[in-house]
Amino acid sequence: MQELLGRLRQLDPTASASLRVIACFDELMAGGVGTDGLLSAAAALSGSVVGVRRAENAPEIRIGTQGERLAAAAPTGIVRESNGMTVWIEAPSTDAGPNEAIIIERLVLALHVRYDHVDAPLKRDISVIVDHDAAAEDRVAAARRRGLEDGVAYRVVVAPLFALWRTHPRGPEDVVASAVGPVHVAIVAADAAPVASPLGVGIASDLNDLDLSFRTALVCLRLAEPGTVSRADDLGGLAEILADTPANARPDRDEAAVARLVAAHAWAPATLDALMQAGSVREAARLACIHHSTMTTRVAVIADELGIAPLDGLGRARLAVAVMRHRMRASRALELPPPSAKTSGHPLSA
Repeated sequence: MQELLGRLRQLDPTASASLRVIACFDELMAGGVGTDGLLSAAAALSGSVVGVRRAENAPEIRIGTQGERLAAAAPTGIVRESNGMTVWIEAPSTDAGPNEAIIIERLVLALHVRYDHVDAPLKRDISVIVDHDAAAEDRVAAARRRGLEDGVAYRVVVAPLFALWRTHPRGPEDVVASAVGPVHVAIVAADAAPVASPLGVGIASDLNDLDLSFRTALVCLRLAEPGTVSRADDLGGLAEILADTPANARPDRDEAAVARLVAAHAWAPATLDALMQAGSVREAARLACIHHSTMTTRVAVIADELGIAPLDGLGRARLAVAVMRHRMRASRALELPPPSAKTSGHPLSA
């Protein structure tokens, strides 16, 4: 499936988008994701509220585009009836375009599979396990319900809903609402190595701190380059510092200076990355593949803008935190790559 996606992306972007939807639901079904998770995925992919009514007299379940439950309401928009079940996408038009058609088709199929195997709705334990605001005893109890054991180290891994999985996670998973939108979350053994493109891998922790592992995994996902796996272990303590930064926090002075540099100079992103990795101006020049004198000039521009020496003492730490915060704020890791030149107002449109 993933190889086919890559080939079709070059030939037919619309077909690629449809196959991404199919691949997304295949991954969620393989992971045993419940009703709310399936609806969250459909809502995020369609950019519209999505709902289901399991039977004629059953209550409606409606999920918003950020994965939040909404008040019950009658079906509207694009509606499908299937064996007594009603599924709908609250799109502006009642006519389904190619993307809405494939989303609702796969959602109906996934819900039938879910309902055929589970009579009672699954509790959304994963959302509780990774919720920093939930009581610690509730998080641990939810983890135990999902088969996680005391005294064992686990990691939370986070991927966008459209991620291309090369190695599927082995562990409980769900679609979870986060501060930056719905994400595919799995909890795996600390030494496991699931691979998706892109993927954020959190710190190792026991049952008490899986919420922190989730937050560091989300940091890593937002820092991930396209097609890469980003690991909290590579960031050390910076991962936890960044995890404690609210998604909507006002940029501090250093981050604002980095943003100005990036806006003003095309060379800034690569140069800043080189400075974070290097121990000297000469080494930074080598990493950036530029002459030593050119790097020296750029360092002077950066120092003037930030008001610090970026390679000295606390200046290095301030630069690293500022650059990473800027990269997180500017991250496009959760945006679906544009499938075509056609625009229709939702995430699957260019």
